[in-house]
Amino acid sequence: MQKMRRSYKVVALIIFAVVIFDQITKVLALEGINPYNPIEIIPGFFNLVLVMNPGAAFGIFNDGGMLRTIFLISTSVLALILIGVFIRQSTDKVTEVALSLIAGGAIGNLIDRVRFGEVVDFLDIYPGGYFNNWHWPAFNIADSAITIGVVLAIVGLYLAEEPKKEDED
Repeated sequence: MQKMRRSYKVVALIIFAVVIFDQITKVLALEGINPYNPIEIIPGFFNLVLVMNPGAAFGIFNDGGMLRTIFLISTSVLALILIGVFIRQSTDKVTEVALSLIAGGAIGNLIDRVRFGEVVDFLDIYPGGYFNNWHWPAFNIADSAITIGVVLAIVGLYLAEEPKKEDED
């Protein structure tokens, strides 16, 4: 029982850290970045921009007004409930950390949706002249935590798979 409680403390700490870091960086972005004047950090590769994203990942669901916002908030709450169930059922640390990162990111973006009706994005990565100045869609710390969590979960699933033994008859 003590081991389980310690595990939940780690889960809560990761979620809390992601949410706090995400929200602090978004406040700094809102206060320090002019939406019409990106801040170049690494020329030809990385800018700070201020983008209010009304939709979901990669700009999907950009249209729809209040119904879109209600749908995205509801979807986030449902996803968080499912993540909570998966965390309770988890038997390994890698999965718990992965799900904690995903939950923290989902909560960070959910806070924005409730506060603003859209998500604050501010990180802009682009490969410069190599691809005709193509830009990856702007993102934030919550999005990064979700992405790292998903990759970690996939790695965890791959590592957890046991080789199948052939039946010996």
